[in-house]
Amino acid sequence: MTSQIGSGRSNPGPRLYESGDSAAQGERALGSGLPGRGRSSDDGVILVTAIDRATGRGLWEYEVEAEGRLTAVHEKHNLASSSPVTDGERVYAWFGNGQIVALDMNGDLVWERSLGTEYGPFSINWGHGSSPTIYNGTVILLCYHETSSYMLGLDGKTGQNTWKVDSPGGAVSYSTPLVVEGPDSAEIVVNSSSGMAGHDIATGRQLWQVQESNRFPIPMPIENDGVIYASRGYRSGPFMAIRPGGRGDVSDSHVLWRVGTGAPYVASLVYYDGLVYMVGDVGIVTVSDAETGKRVWQERIGGVFSASPVAADGKIYLVAEGGDTVVLAAGPTPRVIARNTLNARQVASPAISGGRLFIRSDNTLYAIGQ
Repeated sequence: MTSQIGSGRSNPGPRLYESGDSAAQGERALGSGLPGRGRSSDDGVILVTAIDRATGRGLWEYEVEAEGRLTAVHEKHNLASSSPVTDGERVYAWFGNGQIVALDMNGDLVWERSLGTEYGPFSINWGHGSSPTIYNGTVILLCYHETSSYMLGLDGKTGQNTWKVDSPGGAVSYSTPLVVEGPDSAEIVVNSSSGMAGHDIATGRQLWQVQESNRFPIPMPIENDGVIYASRGYRSGPFMAIRPGGRGDVSDSHVLWRVGTGAPYVASLVYYDGLVYMVGDVGIVTVSDAETGKRVWQERIGGVFSASPVAADGKIYLVAEGGDTVVLAAGPTPRVIARNTLNARQVASPAISGGRLFIRSDNTLYAIGQ
């Protein structure tokens, strides 16, 4: 996991719950009521922490001194919002000021870089949100920011650039790229302010695009059986299904279906057994047929949601910011199996492994299982 010590600098930013008392619905700032552990808003330490999966015991922790004056981010996250990734040999952790470290599996430093120093400060409204993606030894970093907009492919062993490609038209993005297998080669799929696009895995060069402007593209695309399912984000934005392998503008040739509205602002979609599930910002669940995009059912379950849904064992798990985990039965009929509550703010998407559900809050990691 990644985390940050110190309060950092925050900007209140917009809320998902726009009417009434958002705090009463469970929506509040990161670390509300938590001490800053003696740190000022102008300094901080960012951490990579390894936890034993079976027992919760801490294995190791690596500290990174945050460089320079910390930039302001939305009050609901911090410089450690990006998720770490691993190839089984190294853990790659990227932070919202541009610093990235590669650690071995014992927590020792292999290499580090500061992209903010090399290519310009990380400057994007509400703060950086994209996580690294790794594919066949290449670490892919999406840096679509307001002042400097580019995508990098790094050699996982050395941290050196394999390729660097500037974004077309200075696009911005908070999303995490997805690698899919196209008919000819692997492609990097990116959700950005200028639309959806596919890029060549070897060079980063753009291959295809679906042009469509969006102010705040946050959700990451998903893939199943050779089809990309993408939510554009922002206020009740569109979602679509795209076939990879196209060239140029593929809006007419490779978009299998598109629904013009109804997708979440922040949360990504999840595919499970022929259906696409999504949870809206203020607790409306929509389920669509993956083949046609047509709505199967829609129900209000309540709550405020930033985390993406996850699926396993015939169930869909939705974690609300106020602490509820809503468990739905997967399938064409709406049914809530359980509603379980933790005394925890839940903004991060949960992870599933080996029959356990892992949920993190501001300062606690929970393992849920038998």
